[in-house]
Amino acid sequence: MSFVSRNHPQQVAARGPLDDVDDRRTPFDLMDECMILARIEVLDLDAAASHENTLASCCYTMNNSGLDGIWFGNVWCNPPYSDIRPWVKKATDEANRCDTIAMLLPANRTEQAWWQDLIEPGRRDGTLQVFFLRGRRRFDRPGWAAPAKGDRPPFGLVLVVWRNR
Repeated sequence: MSFVSRNHPQQVAARGPLDDVDDRRTPFDLMDECMILARIEVLDLDAAASHENTLASCCYTMNNSGLDGIWFGNVWCNPPYSDIRPWVKKATDEANRCDTIAMLLPANRTEQAWWQDLIEPGRRDGTLQVFFLRGRRRFDRPGWAAPAKGDRPPFGLVLVVWRNR
């Protein structure tokens, strides 16, 4: 069975995103790897989390959106992939307030406007760090005790890091 997109940009434009598709939690081993790359020892804020899986002392969830709240300290963000641009824009706007922001993004969308407008200039001038992660990683799903088919997206991941200079 091949992958069937359920939150493709055209689908989201027509009906809005499906929360159950976007609610993919970063496994702890992947999060640990990203924290090492970002040189973060303690997380202060998880900007797009659930209370069940955050490793930060404070988090924003679907009930209190990280797009509306203030970001501070060392921030982790694995945003909903159905609407990435506002999350990357928020990170760009909050970067001077925070010590470090580490954001996990799909690596197959570098041609899209949000990447070209918000990531690429910082990647080129050195104000952002970009780490392409090896392989296709599996995500956790709420209520699923074991990995299941569909938890591994059909694309690689990239970690983007903003540092307050």
